[in-house]
Amino acid sequence: MALIKPVRGIYPKLGQNCFLADNATVVGEVVMGDNCSVWFNAVVRGDVHSITIGNNTNIQDGAVIHCTYQKAPTVIGNEVSIAHNAVVHGCTIEDQVLIGMGAIVMDHAIIKTGSIIAAGAIVLQNTVVEAGSIYAGNPAKFIKKVSSEQIQLISRTANNYIFYKEWFKE
Repeated sequence: MALIKPVRGIYPKLGQNCFLADNATVVGEVVMGDNCSVWFNAVVRGDVHSITIGNNTNIQDGAVIHCTYQKAPTVIGNEVSIAHNAVVHGCTIEDQVLIGMGAIVMDHAIIKTGSIIAAGAIVLQNTVVEAGSIYAGNPAKFIKKVSSEQIQLISRTANNYIFYKEWFKE
């Protein structure tokens, strides 16, 4: 069973039809929308500030979602996929975004709707990724605009994780 724990008397609030893997951790001031999933060894730690997650969002294996004490909450939109071992810290991720495997998004960064952060990219604090952009590298830089095929990939990935989570509810 997943570790769901209050911090300083504040309990996580989960939407309808969410899936938390057996060893996922969700603690503190976390508000999660409907149809979300938090996968194996992922941590959503709302102990030092708030974390808000929209609907149909997946946080894949080993990902860490955190914030900075009294300075930087984390806000994640709808239909966001945060891939394996990514770190999302004190930033804003708008709707329909794909954060690639092992990527890091730092405090006060804003990833606007329809964007992709490539695997292994490091988005420095205060970076603003314009809507529909692909950023890659260390530090992450604009590479190109998202293609129509990549927009479909973002949507397909979010929908696939809604499908996958049902396998584990048996």
